Amino acid sequence: MPNYWLVKTEPGTYSFDDLEREKTAVWDGVQNPVALRNLRAMHPGDQVLVYHTGDEKAVVGWATVVSAPYADPKEHDPNLTVIDLQAHRRLPQSVTLAQIKADRAFADLPIVRQGRLSVSPVTAPQWKHLLKLAGADASA
Repeated sequence: MPNYWLVKTEPGTYSFDDLEREKTAVWDGVQNPVALRNLRAMHPGDQVLVYHTGDEKAVVGWATVVSAPYADPKEHDPNLTVIDLQAHRRLPQSVTLAQIKADRAFADLPIVRQGRLSVSPVTAPQWKHLLKLAGADASA
C-alpha cells in the first residue's frame, strides 16, 4: 500500500514540465528538518502530488517515488536527503490553494496549516479527493 505525499516547487526553478521532460529526477534542495523527515519516510511506489508555488499556487502534477531516500550527492552534509521522482502525468485541471483552503476535507492538510513545508504527507481520502477535484482517475 503506497503512502501519499505533496511536494512543493517553484516553477521558475524546477517545474512539473521539467520533471515530465526528464521523466525521472533527483528531488533535492529540501533543508527544513520536518520536510527532511517526511522525505526520509518515502518509499519506492509512494505517490506524490507536485505543487507549484509562486504566482500559480496549485497542485499541477502526479509523480511516483522510484528510489529509497539517499544522501544528497551534491552536498557534503549527511543530513541532507534526496529521492528520485518519476513523472506520472499532469493533472487534467490544476487544484489551487484557494480551492484546497475552501474545502473542509483539507482542514488538516499540512499545506493549509504549515504553508512553507515543502514535503508533506497526504491521507488516502485527501489524495482521492484532490485527484477528483483535478478531474483525474485515482487508479490510473
